[in-house]
Amino acid sequence: MEHTRQRATAHIDPEERLLPVVVHAAFFLLLGSSFVRFLTRDQGGVRADWAPALYAVFCLLYVLGQFLAPAPRPGSAPTVRHLAWLGSVSAVWTVLLALAPSATWCAMPLLFGGLYALPPRFAVPLAAALTALVVASEIRVADGTLNPNMVVAPPALAAVATAVLVRLRRQAVRQRVLIDDLVRTRRDLAATERRAGVLAERQRLATEIHDTLAQGLSSQQMLLQAAERVWRTDPEAAHGHILKATEITSRGLAEARRFVHDLAPADLVEHSLPAALGALAERESGPGLTVEFRFDGDPGPLPQRAEAALLRIAQGALANVREHAAATRAALTLTWLDDQISLDVADNGRGFDATAPPVSAPGRTRGHGLPAMRIRARQSGGTLNVESTPGEGTVVSVAVPVVRDLREELVP
Repeated sequence: MEHTRQRATAHIDPEERLLPVVVHAAFFLLLGSSFVRFLTRDQGGVRADWAPALYAVFCLLYVLGQFLAPAPRPGSAPTVRHLAWLGSVSAVWTVLLALAPSATWCAMPLLFGGLYALPPRFAVPLAAALTALVVASEIRVADGTLNPNMVVAPPALAAVATAVLVRLRRQAVRQRVLIDDLVRTRRDLAATERRAGVLAERQRLATEIHDTLAQGLSSQQMLLQAAERVWRTDPEAAHGHILKATEITSRGLAEARRFVHDLAPADLVEHSLPAALGALAERESGPGLTVEFRFDGDPGPLPQRAEAALLRIAQGALANVREHAAATRAALTLTWLDDQISLDVADNGRGFDATAPPVSAPGRTRGHGLPAMRIRARQSGGTLNVESTPGEGTVVSVAVPVVRDLREELVP
């Protein structure tokens, strides 16, 4: 997806962005200087008449290759298109070198480009071939006694450049493997901690339910049974038993409300948020209403409280759709971006005036659904918006921030 490609581009090391720029700048500088040298010193002969056109073809082919056959990232296999482009531009340079020896040093950007983009098994033979052609060209145009530096310097420079760039490439690949391992380990650790937390929370709740609700229900049962036994013989004692049972009921109700407030949704215990929302859409679909779930983005870490809030908001919004909207279709859309996750619930129902006071009947409010959704969104650090027009349906949108990926913290 486009979004995934943008994220991959955002994680590229700035130094990796700079190196191609330097190589391209060196290519055009050397190409320009070699063309000027050709015009001032190397013209002559019938074949040399083709050299200016070949310079133009060489430059155009090099530029088009950056758009039509971009170099792969270090650690990725080169594409067939890129290999074809590199072979074509090298072949054109070889022909140009035969016509205009001034184009000799244009091989350096090709050398660096090949070493940067290709794996060593391809890059080293290419570097050797380009270096051999450079040496042969220097020998061919030498006047008088051959300068040994013209034979020794190109292989020496090529060997140093090859060793350095291959070393840097392998380090970059190892760094990416290390970062991927760290990210994977972090996610595995988060999943393990989450499962351990779920088990611990279940144990805690089981203990609290046993010590509070279960004990309270047991006490109520005994008190009510006692009241039933003395209902006719001792009405006052029976009334006292009922009062005590009522008091225990009030405490149990308070405990139950606390559990409901703190308990995470069951759908998130064993499933991810996208899977839980997909299951919710499937459950809510039925006669008269079709609910579709759509997901876009790359899931990352999100606090459990925020996941629970998004799922509860989706449940509340779909409940409103079924009970009040008279809609036939609804769409549940989850979008995971770099810095936030958004949830949209849209329907084609009757809609309402979102700016009007929330009153559906005299003296009665429309309900607690939307205020509860806003509270959940606010507690997760997000915001909730409602867009609706009578006769045009309703869209409930919530956005909450997400944690940064570890890759962004490790790669400068």
